Amino acid sequence: MSSKTKPAGRLVSFEGSEGSGKSTQIARLAAHFQKTHRDVVTTREPGGTEIGEQIRNIIVHNSKGDEMCAETELLLFTAARAQLVREVIAPALLRGAIVLSDRFLDSSTVYQGIARNLAAGPVAQINRFAVGDVMPDLTIVIDVPEAVSLARLKTRASGLPDRMERENVDFYTKVRQGYLVLAQGLPERFIVVDGTKTEDAIEKKIWAEVQARLK
Repeated sequence: MSSKTKPAGRLVSFEGSEGSGKSTQIARLAAHFQKTHRDVVTTREPGGTEIGEQIRNIIVHNSKGDEMCAETELLLFTAARAQLVREVIAPALLRGAIVLSDRFLDSSTVYQGIARNLAAGPVAQINRFAVGDVMPDLTIVIDVPEAVSLARLKTRASGLPDRMERENVDFYTKVRQGYLVLAQGLPERFIVVDGTKTEDAIEKKIWAEVQARLK
């Protein structure tokens, strides 16, 4: 997509720790937009395309996953993201759709950059190479304390936990703080929502903010 071509659609990304409730709220926000007769596309990272889903399986479920270095993890995430942008997100934006993405480039900034301690400069460069000029119009962070994330993961776990679910409380502390720092630095793009509220209260807050921001 040319940098001179302004997309007619809007990209809303959802971020937060594991177990923050992103999937539930994406579905609810999609329903709100569908009532206004908007074309709505929902997707997730890593994944959203056949190639991306295969990469997701490598990241999350590979038997040697615990041996994966942070640099490999970053490159796999951004490879899936590059495919998703070009195959799904950019075409949807050009036709005027609302795209709701369960994670986008901020996940790499936080998970691999901050929580995995990779240098911010290379992470940012790789991120931008992957997404081109496709950036979120709005990013919703569903914020939950790290103890809540871990507790929710335990209750929803079926079978063996995946790589991200096996991380400790210190990792999730870094993730949470990373998102809050990003949101403070980019208030024009980020909205932070209290993820400990009821699902209905979170939905109401998100819809009100989205209507105000995406006129």
